[in-house]
Formats: sequence, structure tokens, C-alpha cells
Amino acid sequence: MRNSPANRVPSHGTEAFASSFAIDFVPVDAAGRTAPLSLRSLVRSEPADRFPGFGRPILSPVAGTVVAAQDSAPDHAAFRGLPSISYALSQRRRAALGWTVLAGNHVLVETDGRVVVAVCHLQRDSVEVRVGDRVSAGRPLGRCGNSGNSTEPHVHVQAFDRHDVAHAEAVPITFLGRLPRNGEIVDVPS
Repeated sequence: MRNSPANRVPSHGTEAFASSFAIDFVPVDAAGRTAPLSLRSLVRSEPADRFPGFGRPILSPVAGTVVAAQDSAPDHAAFRGLPSISYALSQRRRAALGWTVLAGNHVLVETDGRVVVAVCHLQRDSVEVRVGDRVSAGRPLGRCGNSGNSTEPHVHVQAFDRHDVAHAEAVPITFLGRLPRNGEIVDVPS
């Protein structure tokens, strides 16, 4: 778990693009670790498929109607150590291109309560739903990727009050009635 609003709001350091209450789920292996860190990791980018989350199925956190779906953005290398610094320096350029560039491959699900939930950074060509589909909570949406504004394979989830993210207000979210904290490992119920 990273960038949790349980630890700070705005969770991602900005209120832009209705991201105040967004949360990042970083998949880990059975030992609770992401890809092993090496000297090479500190000085070079790494293939996304080195990470335990890359390609894992991602399930819808809510029931509702799919109002947007994109899965054509490429997955890129992961950046830790020194490569993450140069990646961070290009953040402003990516943000200027808009929310869809930051989200990468994503699915937007509008609940019956008219809240829109975004599931972002999915793997290219993995999205299994289309605009207009009704989905239940737990339905596969796609696979974990490293598209958009992502330094390693993870899933970014946020909620907002309208389809137009640039003008939307963030909506607080919980998972199974609670909000996990940074560093907490969340088991997905089977």
C-alpha cells in the first residue's frame, strides 16, 4: 500500500485531477516483497515483468456501469533509485498532457450512486470490459500493468463525482469499510 489517504490528504501530494483520496496498491509476493532490489535497480530502469504484480488480474472494487475504458497505452520500464529521480523531474510534462496520460490504461466504473471509480495503470491490451458493460464488485477488469504515470507495476484507485476528471471533486473511499495505511499488506478475499 502506498500513497494512502489514511496517512495524508491529499494522498498523492496534489488535489489535481480529483486525486486527494486516491490510493495505490502495489502487489507483492508471498513474502510481502516487491521485486528484489539490486545495485542494478538503483542505477537503471527495470523490466516491468520483474515485479510480482505485473500481469496479475485486477478486479472491480465496485458494482456499476463502465463509462470509460482504455488499454492501448504501452507498459514502460520500472524506475527505482536514480532512474526515479529523472522520472520525477518529467512529472510536470506528463501532468500537462492530462489525466488520461497519467492514468495510462484504465477503467472508469460509475456506481448507482453516481460516484465514478477509476482503476488505473492496467497492462496494455488486458482490459476485459467495454463502455456500457454492467460489472459487479469482484469482476475482472484487466491486469496490473505499468502504464501511465507509474514507477512500478501497481494499481491506482480513486473516486470522483463526475465523468470529467479535470473538473471533478475527489470522493473519499474505503475498502471493506476501512482505509489501509501506507505499508500495510491487504489480502484480497477469494
